[in-house]
Amino acid sequence: MMQPQKWYKIGQVARQLNIAVETVRMYEREGLLLPEKTESGQRLFNEDDLKWVICIRRLIKQKGLNIEGIRRMLALMPCWHLKPCTEDDYTHCAFVVGGIKPCWMMKENLPDSCKQVDCRYCSVYQGAAKCENMKKLLWQVSLEKTNNQE
Repeated sequence: MMQPQKWYKIGQVARQLNIAVETVRMYEREGLLLPEKTESGQRLFNEDDLKWVICIRRLIKQKGLNIEGIRRMLALMPCWHLKPCTEDDYTHCAFVVGGIKPCWMMKENLPDSCKQVDCRYCSVYQGAAKCENMKKLLWQVSLEKTNNQE
């Protein structure tokens, strides 16, 4: 039996991760974090969000990346591997053609099939928010670029 998902308010996230509430807000403002929002606008986070914030902190503190570096790394995510795109969508997608931000930050320039999806629940954002998957996905992009150059 699946347990119901536990949700945390922004202050709880900050206390649990020993960071400032403003840091969590900044990650959202900078497009790295997409919290769930209630009708009144209150931000809610689940366990996956907490893991993603921990990953962001690790990328900054241990790997020396800044926010822009993380955004550019996320822009390398091969979304076309994570969700089914038509060839036409792929060919005309602003993200594929030259994105320097994660696709969820370029939503207005994406194909209609992407505009209709809540990015928080999209397989691309969900995949990016799992640190352990990111390395594998970025490796795929590297291999594709190498193969395409040959």
